[in-house]
Amino acid sequence: MIAYIIRRLLLMIPTLFGIMIINFVVIQAAPGGPVEQTIAKLKGTAIDATARITGGGGSETSTGTQGPSATPGEGSQYRGARGLDPKFIAEIQRMYGFDKPMHERFLMMMKSYLTFDFGNSYFKGRPVVDLVVEKLPVSISIGLWAALISYAVSIPLGVSKALRDGTPFDFWTSAVIIAGSAIPGYLFAILLVVLFAGGTYWSFFPLRGLVSDNWDQLSLFGKVVDYFWHMALPIIAMVIGGFSSLTFLAKNSFIDQIHLQYVTTARAKGLTETRVLYGHVFRNAMLIVIAGFPSAIISILFAEALLIEIIFSLDGLGLLGYEAAINRDYPIMFATLYIFTLIGLVMGLIGDIMYMLVDPRIDFEARDL
Repeated sequence: MIAYIIRRLLLMIPTLFGIMIINFVVIQAAPGGPVEQTIAKLKGTAIDATARITGGGGSETSTGTQGPSATPGEGSQYRGARGLDPKFIAEIQRMYGFDKPMHERFLMMMKSYLTFDFGNSYFKGRPVVDLVVEKLPVSISIGLWAALISYAVSIPLGVSKALRDGTPFDFWTSAVIIAGSAIPGYLFAILLVVLFAGGTYWSFFPLRGLVSDNWDQLSLFGKVVDYFWHMALPIIAMVIGGFSSLTFLAKNSFIDQIHLQYVTTARAKGLTETRVLYGHVFRNAMLIVIAGFPSAIISILFAEALLIEIIFSLDGLGLLGYEAAINRDYPIMFATLYIFTLIGLVMGLIGDIMYMLVDPRIDFEARDL
């Protein structure tokens, strides 16, 4: 196992480097970079961020520096730069680091990231590390509750389906679960807003934030109630489509264990059916399900949580990343990408280790990576 862990850790380095360099090139090739946005603000011609992103020509190139024949303010790739002093445009470029070639900026960025120095946000004027630490508890809170609820519902449901395999209960619950998994979480979130958060019909739940404005003035019980009152709709939207794979995994694992020889032996010894099912089968069947918990957390945090935070205006990493993408705040964009990728790689390794610990028959070390 030690050799496998070392190989996986070494493999993380080129994987992380490759992901960062691909995204570095792609993100900076998009129009409406920080230099162009600063020029628009200074000239009072700034427009909606979404329009800038999807706008046509005259945009910033992938390097963020001038082409060989471009003169700042005179046919430059920076939209709206005409009429501005070329020295002033060069100063803006220097301020954002766009006076250096792309490869040099990338290497400087990665060197800083090795020591977790992510610099300052372009538009928030604060260290990126402080912003990430400030928003991280919100995202972890949502993702952790969603994962726990998914497991708390899916495991008992999967066991019940296994014990009633082929019955009407199994058929109808499968139909409901599959229908739920077919609905994208963000569409279901919008439906919840329309129905229960003052969108069109009722206003039972708040639409914005993780707690109320007067949260500090509430009693301990009031704070708990207020917290879950705000969390109800986001968590429901996140878990509605997450039951399918986990429930069927629990069901199939339980069925596989029921047909093994040790179950027949336990019954022949006179053990009660309850003792056989929940004293032996359940423990063995759930090992593979529990081992997948790290991967489930990562999936929820990096996929479902992003859009849910935006829809419900929850001030977490998802909303921070969305705002950074709209404003082309490169330090936040690349820092969150680096952190998410690194966490994902580490959690993937932890998941593999858990699989090997709960089932010694699994030997990743004997396989090619």
